[in-house]
Amino acid sequence: MKLPGIKGFDEEAFNKYFKNTGWLMFGKILSMVVGFIIAGYLGASSFGDLSFASAFTMIMAAVAALGLDSFIIREIINEPAKKDEILGTALLMRLIVSLLLIPATVGVYLLFHRFADHPGNPLTWVIVILSLAYFFKSFNVIDSYFQSQVASKYVVKVQNVCVILSVIVKILLVWFHLPVIWFAAALSFDSLSLAAGLVYMYHKRGFSLLTWTFSRSRAVKLLKQSFPLILSAVMVSIYMKIDQVMLKDVGSAEVGIYSVAANISEAWYFIPVAIVTSVFPAIIHARKTDLERYTKRLKNLYDLLVFISLPVAILISFLGTDIIHLIYKDAYQGAGQMLSIHIWSGIFVFLGSASSQYLLAEGYTMVSFQRTAFGAVANVLLNLWLIPKYGGIGASVATLIACFISTFYLLFIPKTRLQGVMMLKSLFLFTAFQKIFKR
Repeated sequence: MKLPGIKGFDEEAFNKYFKNTGWLMFGKILSMVVGFIIAGYLGASSFGDLSFASAFTMIMAAVAALGLDSFIIREIINEPAKKDEILGTALLMRLIVSLLLIPATVGVYLLFHRFADHPGNPLTWVIVILSLAYFFKSFNVIDSYFQSQVASKYVVKVQNVCVILSVIVKILLVWFHLPVIWFAAALSFDSLSLAAGLVYMYHKRGFSLLTWTFSRSRAVKLLKQSFPLILSAVMVSIYMKIDQVMLKDVGSAEVGIYSVAANISEAWYFIPVAIVTSVFPAIIHARKTDLERYTKRLKNLYDLLVFISLPVAILISFLGTDIIHLIYKDAYQGAGQMLSIHIWSGIFVFLGSASSQYLLAEGYTMVSFQRTAFGAVANVLLNLWLIPKYGGIGASVATLIACFISTFYLLFIPKTRLQGVMMLKSLFLFTAFQKIFKR
């Protein structure tokens, strides 16, 4: 598949990046299908409990990544001879923080459960098991190394093998009619198998974790650089997942109904991540060598992401109810309306993924934090207002508005306003039409 002939796009480069994205497609489709099966088997209430626990631990574990992913990539590109020091330092930092977060997550949940108006069944052990997943995700530093070498295909191969294994395990859980806690264990097993696969692939490429070293000065440097992104990651998790946590007060069933809609809406969010991470090294290189080319690449990236996301949003907004009924029959009534609203958030998530790389390339990490914090606060406030009145539909509206606010916060900062204007032009297809009529 090739990008349509719109003047200004680098078709050869994009086709390469699209191929990398295509590697992910098989695994993502399998994961989505098994997600449908699990939701159908558990029912709205039990699936709501699992979704709540997953969202809760995800918010707490946002700290565990330490905001290091993009910095690892940048550091390795800038200092390839220091690869072992960079990776070893990042891994040890993540492992320590992940271990500390497990008891902290359980403690916060117990407080939440104690003071909630409608706490439901205790999910303490589910929370414990899901928290373990983020310990194993520390090994994703290996993924960052492969990204720095524009060699994500090796990681995707590992991911696809792990997805197949995950599908088999989860189908067996459904087959044997096991309870929610087993599905939580399966999610942690997914992270463990991926960590093992990444280590195997790294060694297969002729490297070894045994050569990795820890540098205290490197750790301090990375923490100073990434601290705003740690807070930013927490804020991203809040405005993406806080709705499922806050909906728990309405009831587990409402969480389950909303979650199936959100899961379908978010199922393709790997596409902007795959595209943006693929082009990030090229963007960094252009930033150093040719500012005009750098700006052109960013503009083309915004156009491309709107070109992908806008038609999907329009289509799903009309077919949301039919899609939910086709998959779940009448088990999740109301999810179709939520999906039709929530799907529009994807446009702003796509643009936000691209502009985040611009902020990183320019060193505007504090702006990155500010915009996600602003979006997170907006989402919490909107959820406080809309969820009691409209339940999951209110949560969908809150997420949509929060994503818009976060993405276009750049318009309010003088030094980033031009990027905000570029995204607006892409959103309203101005630059796309300009390219068409200049042909």
